[in-house]
Amino acid sequence: QVQLAESGGGLVQAGGSLRLSCAASGRTFSRYDMGWFRQASGKEREFVAAIVRSGGTTYYADSVKARFSMSRNNAKNTVYLQMNSLKPEDTAVYYCAARNGIVTRSPTWDYWGQGTQVTVSS
Repeated sequence: QVQLAESGGGLVQAGGSLRLSCAASGRTFSRYDMGWFRQASGKEREFVAAIVRSGGTTYYADSVKARFSMSRNNAKNTVYLQMNSLKPEDTAVYYCAARNGIVTRSPTWDYWGQGTQVTVSS
């Protein structure tokens, strides 16, 4: 079992930056691939980014590539999502997820956090 808790969301102007954090419970954090998804009001949950267990490989949605950067610190059981050059269309609830298996862009991961709201004003 893994419990996830996101933090760092908030209100920011377009062009600004935010860094989201996701703290995981348990001693097996390094066994899980980690991901970030987001869900805008009235839309389906969509893939944002993922990072493999070692932190050696990351994946990004085309819409955030070159603006967002995901990293992890296995010693602190934490993953991060650095979001730069934010746009109003990035407004959504952002969810942290964990998966023990192959990384997938489908929102079918094993464990989920409660989410943190990110609002980008124009």
